This record gives sequence, C-alpha cells and structure tokens, in this order.
Amino acid sequence: MKHFVLGIILALQFLTRIPIPINCPWEKQFIKGALQSFGMIGFIIGGILSLGYTITDPVFPLWMSSLFIITLWVILTGGLHLDGLMDVADAIGSNAPYEKKLEIMKDPQVGSFAVLTVIFHLVWKVALFYVIVLQFNVQFEQLFVGLSLIAACSRLIPLFLLYFVPVMKQEGLAYYWKQHLSIREVIIGTVVVILFTLISPSMLLICFSYFVYFFFFRIWIMKNFKGINGDILGASIEGGELWGLFILWMYTLFVMG
Repeated sequence: MKHFVLGIILALQFLTRIPIPINCPWEKQFIKGALQSFGMIGFIIGGILSLGYTITDPVFPLWMSSLFIITLWVILTGGLHLDGLMDVADAIGSNAPYEKKLEIMKDPQVGSFAVLTVIFHLVWKVALFYVIVLQFNVQFEQLFVGLSLIAACSRLIPLFLLYFVPVMKQEGLAYYWKQHLSIREVIIGTVVVILFTLISPSMLLICFSYFVYFFFFRIWIMKNFKGINGDILGASIEGGELWGLFILWMYTLFVMG
C-alpha cells in the first residue's frame, strides 16, 4: 500500500506542479507505482479544471472562463509538456537530417516554428473548450468525466510509447522510465482509466479514440525520429489533450446533440 501511495505522489510531482512537500525516493517499487498512476493524475487535473469552470462560469463571460481554464491547465503542468511540444515543432519544422533534428531538440533556444505551434495549439484548446460548453448545457458531472478522461488518457499515451517504441538513446529520463516499465504497469494504468468511465459509460468513446491517436502518432514518430525521448513524450501529452477536446466536441455534437 505504501509503494502505491508514494507512487501516486511521485507521479503527481513529476507530471504536475502541484506543491506536495513529501520526499519520494526514486526506488524501483515507487517508480513502478508512479507509472501505474499516470492515468490517475488525469482525474486530479480534470477535477481541478471542472471545479475552476464551475466557480468562474457565473462570474466571467464564457470566453473568459474558457481562457481561464486553459491557463489553469498550463499552470497545473508548469508548461512542462508544452516545452516538449515546442522542441519537437522546431525539429520537425527545420526539415533537417535526423542527427540535426536531435541537436535542435536539445537547443534551449526557441525557434519560430515552436512559437507558432504553441500559439495555435493553445488557441485551438480555448476554442474547442468554448464550443463544447457554449453549444450544450454541459453539467458538472459530464464536464468532470470528459476533462478527466482527456487528461488521464493523454498521460497513458507515454506509457504505451515507452513500452512499444524504442528510445532514441540509452540515456535520459525516457530511457530511465522505460527501464522500470513492464506490461503490468501498462495494463493496470489502462484498466483504472477504463473503469473510471463507469461514472458515464457513454464516454468510453473518448478512451477508445486514443487507440487511434496512438496508432497514427507511433507511425509518425518512427518515420521522423525512429524513437522517443522526453520531448516527444511531452508532445504526445499535449497532442493527446487537443485530440481529446476534439473528440469530446464531436461527442457533444453527435451524441448529446
């Protein structure tokens, strides 16, 4: 039980910037517990975002509430995954050879492709959230389940990538996590997220849509990078959140509509 609780705390400290003054040792059992808990962190993020919208909705105009929620989303993660997205955008935008792409991703300087990507990425997040709550009278429970599943499934994607895709180099954080990952952690993390949908079974569509996202994202990774690193894992989470908001909008449009 101790390794499970400390695993959740370790995952929370790694994937978010929520301050938790507990020192979790980086030992094998706790790392495995953290990997199993990646999806659970999404439930916490989804709950905070849903509560934030519930508080601001009666006070702010809808566009301002939408902007606030996406801002809060970034604050909760400290922009960590956005940094990975920007590095990957610069590497892809360069159209450089493989080795040069790796150098560009390591470069701390931000290029024009990174700036454009993060602007459009965040604008689309705000727009999708806006239309989801504008077009339909979304209740707190539906918003909580929807946002939680988006955040949870987006954090399951790195588990699948770590297990099914090779790392670029035998070093770095991605390689370190991969050394402690087995199919057991992948299965447990996935089952926990799927069981969560029992709150609203009709939203299983969101979970299953991420298998499509993973399938095509993996092909794209192997074509462009031949493997993964920390930046690509971060980009996979940001891309997964945008994908999830799109699927949730489609769900509200065709199922709830």
